[in-house]
Amino acid sequence: MRRASPHDPEAAIEGGAAPGLRLAVGGMDCASCALKIERAVGRVAPASEVSVNVTGGTVRVDTPVGATPPDRPAVEAAITALGYTIGGAPVAGCGHDHGHDHGDGTGHDHAHGAAIDGPWWQTPKARLVGIAGLMLAVAMVLEVTWPVADPWPFVIAALIGLAPVARQAFRAARGGSVLTIEMLMTIAALGALAIGAAGEAATVVFLFAVGELLEGVAAARARKGIKALADLVPRTARRVAADGSVREVPAAELAVGERVLVRPGDRVPADGTVVEGAALIDESPVNGESVPREKLTGDDVFAGTVVQDRAITVEVTAAAADNTIARVVRLVEEAQEAKAPVARFIDRFARIYMPIAVGLALATAVLPPLLGGADWSVWIYRGLALLLIACPCALVISTPAAIASGLAAGARRGLLIKGGAVLEKLAAIRTVAFDKTGTLTEGRPRVVTVEGFGTLAADEVVRLAAALETGAAHPIARAILDEAGTRDLTLPPARDVRAIPGEGLSGVVEGRSLLLGSGRRQDDAGLAAAIARAGEAGHSIAVLTETGRPLGLIAMEDAPRGDALDGLAALKRRGIGAVMLTGDTPATASAMARRLGIEGHGGLMPEDKARIVQDLTRAGRGPVAKLGDGINDAPALAAASVGIAMGGGTDVALETADAALLDDRVTGVPALIDLSRRTMGVIRQNVAIAIGLKLVFLVTTIAGLTGMWPAILADTGATVLVTANALRLLRRS
Repeated sequence: MRRASPHDPEAAIEGGAAPGLRLAVGGMDCASCALKIERAVGRVAPASEVSVNVTGGTVRVDTPVGATPPDRPAVEAAITALGYTIGGAPVAGCGHDHGHDHGDGTGHDHAHGAAIDGPWWQTPKARLVGIAGLMLAVAMVLEVTWPVADPWPFVIAALIGLAPVARQAFRAARGGSVLTIEMLMTIAALGALAIGAAGEAATVVFLFAVGELLEGVAAARARKGIKALADLVPRTARRVAADGSVREVPAAELAVGERVLVRPGDRVPADGTVVEGAALIDESPVNGESVPREKLTGDDVFAGTVVQDRAITVEVTAAAADNTIARVVRLVEEAQEAKAPVARFIDRFARIYMPIAVGLALATAVLPPLLGGADWSVWIYRGLALLLIACPCALVISTPAAIASGLAAGARRGLLIKGGAVLEKLAAIRTVAFDKTGTLTEGRPRVVTVEGFGTLAADEVVRLAAALETGAAHPIARAILDEAGTRDLTLPPARDVRAIPGEGLSGVVEGRSLLLGSGRRQDDAGLAAAIARAGEAGHSIAVLTETGRPLGLIAMEDAPRGDALDGLAALKRRGIGAVMLTGDTPATASAMARRLGIEGHGGLMPEDKARIVQDLTRAGRGPVAKLGDGINDAPALAAASVGIAMGGGTDVALETADAALLDDRVTGVPALIDLSRRTMGVIRQNVAIAIGLKLVFLVTTIAGLTGMWPAILADTGATVLVTANALRLLRRS
């Protein structure tokens, strides 16, 4: 089962939305960019929902089923008309094409210039700062050396620096966004020139350019958080030919089934399986686990991980676009497109705030002179300064910047979170419900007791049970197969083998219809007594039956994981409760729960686990997070506020639930919650910074204590501050 998510195309279809149009867009670096694109695209695709991911460099257009899908050329034209570019892959890259290059030379000469991928001083924004700064310096020199020219040097400096800003303002206005920071800046600068404040106008234009440059640098820093993941995969690989010769080829060209040689110190170029050799591999790039793992023949390895001590040969199992790193990057990009509830609230608030602030600026400029006979030039100047304060850029970017950094920080530590909404929910979690086998326990049980009923010998019970489990990879199956190997048993073939949810594994062996399961639905007194004895000892039970008649019982022991004890202790310190839900017998569950020091529920069917999760929420112990493998626990994962899957980079871990622990460690759960709480804390700080600075300069401007250049700093400076504050999440990862 795949768990639906708002950014998942397939889930969107199930929920009533058609697959979305997704484009790579160059040149976005602030919230103003997102608002302009959303409005412009919304005009040509009114029935669609537009999601802009500034950090990832993507625009997604989702249309409800039954509505007319957007016209791609019209959407692209609306975006390029604003001065942005279409084409290539998103910043972090996800292995497939999202658009195309028009080749029409559409450039970024506006304030929100091209993305900063090279040195910041070589960008259009830096050139604008240089030109505006040079013209302002020249004007200042001429004011001293040639006073008669005043104020024309400042007028010229202001107009030259303002030209690209005004051009972008009118582009945005044609796209439906009239009240943009560029338009407010243009009106304020021209108004200052009209009332004779040419020096102030030139200074404000220069400071605006500096602020925009700093915004671009900060956005590029945030963008690199995900781009660094994509860069983990090497560009080349040593492909092994059929004759044994080795040739260096681009890693992107590797096909499934080909073999590659990976030497000590090299990164694995693709997901694959070790077919020759053994080595210690550093998997921290994928799952954040600092201790290298030994990989033997038959073990899976992941792209981007580092071979440490010996050369190995790997058979490729996934193409470049589908390797673990690419899927993580793709999921994080899509997660960034899905707005959190707090982000949607901020967006709605900003749309209300902007007209109110502009109206206040207009009233400040007009009402005191009209009603009180005050000086027109003084109050117009103050009104123009308020216009510069009106733009909500810092407020709008405060939330998505923090969420993007939080998602990227998590991905770099093997904590995959699918969207800002999930990140927000994790901060409120009060109880975590755990699966038992392989989650709280080692997941490598060993057989401790075999009991045959009637005349059936213990060896015969193991032989028949192992025949059913042949080829299975479940921990119980491995334990039974290992026991069969220890007893040196020859296994007969099994046919018609199938898994029955909540029952066990059925099949036909030597003409006998067998079922290997929990046995909890059997009413045999002898079996019940044997199960009770094993359960009191904390053993897991597998019961072999033939057409309802019990043949034997296999008892297994599974020790608690060391990281489970650490993880549970960390949750307790944070005031978060823990509950174990398992299909094992109630006695087994109670014995393990006592060892772990938590509450345990046993003998559960999948629907029982979902019911208990709902009961916990109704009892005031929610929101509840459910940790499991993403398949057997699907109902419980769906019932929980947040479903968390465990798995070392597997498809199950990446494609199910709301979050995944790629390092397969329980300690990842408190780490997820800590990251979420830190992110929400940064969001609260950012909102306070954005609104606080606006209020301070609003009051001081009306009172005449501050002018236009502090006002522009209140806008661009606040944007830089909230972005830099969000980047702290990346530094702590």
